[in-house]
This record gives sequence, C-alpha cells and structure tokens, in this order.
Amino acid sequence: MRRFVSLFLILCLLLSLAACAASAGNGGSPAAPNAAGTAGEPVPEDGTPPDGSEEPEETEEPEPAPEPEPYLISDPTVQPEGGVRDGVTYAPWNGIVEHLFFHPVVAYPELAFDGDAQANGIDDYMVTVGEYNKILQSVYDNGYVLVDIADVWSETTGEDGQPKMVRNTLYLPEGKKPLILSFDDTNYYEYMLENGFAYKLIIGEDGKIWSWGLDPEGKEVVSRDLDAIPVLDKFVEEHPDFSPFGAKGCLSLTGYEGILGYRTATNTKEWDDAKEAARQKEREAVVPIVEELKRTGWTFGSHTWGHIRLGTPAKVSLEDIRQDTQRWMDEVGSLVGETTILFYPHGERPDGNDWQKTGPVFQYLQGQGFRVFCSVGIESFSFIKKDICAVICDRLHPDGTTLRRSRNRYLQFYDAKDIMDVDSRPEREIRWE
Repeated sequence: MRRFVSLFLILCLLLSLAACAASAGNGGSPAAPNAAGTAGEPVPEDGTPPDGSEEPEETEEPEPAPEPEPYLISDPTVQPEGGVRDGVTYAPWNGIVEHLFFHPVVAYPELAFDGDAQANGIDDYMVTVGEYNKILQSVYDNGYVLVDIADVWSETTGEDGQPKMVRNTLYLPEGKKPLILSFDDTNYYEYMLENGFAYKLIIGEDGKIWSWGLDPEGKEVVSRDLDAIPVLDKFVEEHPDFSPFGAKGCLSLTGYEGILGYRTATNTKEWDDAKEAARQKEREAVVPIVEELKRTGWTFGSHTWGHIRLGTPAKVSLEDIRQDTQRWMDEVGSLVGETTILFYPHGERPDGNDWQKTGPVFQYLQGQGFRVFCSVGIESFSFIKKDICAVICDRLHPDGTTLRRSRNRYLQFYDAKDIMDVDSRPEREIRWE
C-alpha cells in the first residue's frame, strides 16, 4: 500500500513538472490581465483591445500664436527730457510738414500694363512696387522722418471760448524733416484683382501684416514685398530711425467694396440673409488686421463711403452726403474707429474753395467730427481756418503722372529719372524738365 501511494505521489509530481515546462516554453509566466482587464484573453499584435475599441491617437498640440513684438509709439510734440533720447539730440520744428500720398502699388506690371482699358489709368495714378521701394529709400536718404498726421495739429479752446485748431511744434531728431504718408483706396477693389495688385492683407504666421494674392500664373502668393503697407513695415524694421515715433501712414478708406480686401459692404439693391452672414464673416476676419495695423503705427481716415464728389458744381446733394457719411460710420468707422481725417475723393474741395469759403457741405462734415481735410495739389499746403475748427491741406502725389511730368517739383524727395521703371510702363510721353 505504501508503495502504491509513493508511486501515485511520484506520478503527480512528474505531471506537475511537465505542465510547468510547457508553460515556460510558451512564454514563461501565466497570462496577465489584458488591456480589457480579463486574464487569459490574448491581445492582438496591433495592440487593438479585444472589444474592438481603439486607443485614442496622440495629437500634437497646436503651436500658440507668436507673441507680437513690442512696438513703441511716442508723441513728437513732447521734447525729450534734456533734449536727448538714446543719444540723439532733438530740436523743435515749425516749418512745413511735407505730405506724400500713394494709391495701392502695382505688384505685377505685366498684368497692370497689358494694354487693356485699365492700363493707362493705372499708369497715371499708381507706382510699381519697385518704384515705391526706391521712393522710400530716397526720402529716407534725404533726411525725412515719418510723423502721424494726427500729431501735426490739435484742437484746443481759443480765448473766445470757441474750439479751434492749432499747429503743433514737433521735436525731431536734429537735422531731420517731417513727412506724412497717406494711402488712398486701400480697399483692394475688384478691378485691381486682375490688374496686378495684391488681393488683401492678412496676418502671417509671424503675427505681422502680409499681403495675399495671385501671381500672373494664378498661384497663391503670401508676401511682405508686394504691397505698400507690409513693404513700409519692413523698411521701418530695417531703418528704425525713419520712424522715431513709431508712425507709419494714414490709410484712406472708402466702404463700397469693403476694406483692406475684405467684403464688408452692404448692397441695398440686392440683399438676403446669406449675403449678410457672409458679410459678418468678412467683418470678423478683418478685425485682427485692423488691430495689428493700429498697434504698429497705422491710422485711418475717411475717403467717403462711395468715393463721392464733394466739389462744386455739386455732383451729389447735401442729403446724399449725409447718407454716405452715416454709411461710412456704420460700415467702416465701426471697424477702424473714429477718425478726424477726411481725404477728399478726386481731390475736390467742398463748396468750391474750402479755404476761403465755409459752406453747408463743409459745415456738415466738420460737425461729424472731421478736423483735417486733405486734398491734392502741387505742394504740401496747409491752412488753419479762422471761422471754424478745421485745417485744410494739400498733398503731393508720387504716381505715373508726376513721374513723367513733374521731375523738378519732387527733387527734394527723389529724382524721377532714378525712380521711374520706364521699361515696365506703357510707352507714353515723358516730359522731364
């Protein structure tokens, strides 16, 4: 009996050892709980849990938007303490403040000057981006520094208790001369899109203002080298002494085709909910563009909503002007903020001669908050009106017309012979004195 029991125990031991050996040959240890928490259920080689669910994929966190570089805007009417800032001596300036204005610049001359119905008009009123770059370099080399138009004059109260405008003393780096830049029709109208201009402004990946458009082959182009606004931004980055107070330029906006390339306008003849929804998206999209422009030294002025003629004989009634002004306030001013600057469309002064006469149109516009009224002329003329709180002024216009015909008048800024891209422009008469 004992022998039988002993044999039985030996047999059990041998069977146990055999089971352990088999387990070791299959991986060594008993099955552990799988991803579903159940022992003994094999996990597929691809790692998918047996219930068929998939583990969530790891997603990369989007990179945060870059922090904007600090940008300092200061007041040129305040003399630095001791007359020196950052080793630069400042001196008072009470002379003429020159004022140059541009329309949007031509990015692709081969599209602009292709012989179609728009070519001669673009040749008359625009400069190419290459010419614009040369003009900036030349005015910089000639000792000009940028100032904001809103800093040149201020509203104050006269001895009679009535509001009036006064010319401010500017404190400039010694040896420098002040220059205002303004830019009309920075709306990127439909006709421009097929004629060699940028399509709109955008915020680039670096947080700065860039232009977006299509090249002559129809390919998308994002650039800081093809539009007047980012080109000036870059120039100031490379030549910070060109803008010692942080000023850039004043953008003169209409509203009838939106602003800055965004279709923010209404159409009273044909409108529906879908069009209004699209307009609201465009308004939302342009807000960060406006904010970044204002943060970095750009300001805004009105060019009227519909680019209407304000001169005499009257092309529009006073009631039309009222409606147009209100529409500008609603559709443009609501985006860019209040402004005291009005740029006359076509350079036409209201009431015929606004510096000698203050008629009903001028009175109405002044009553809407405008204080500086800019026309176009042959010199940087300005005049503070005595009978109403307002300033009127003229601006000079670098463009194809003056490049061809007014070389001597602009020599203080640049020499047209060095600037004009004769090879790209249409073959038209050049009268250099």
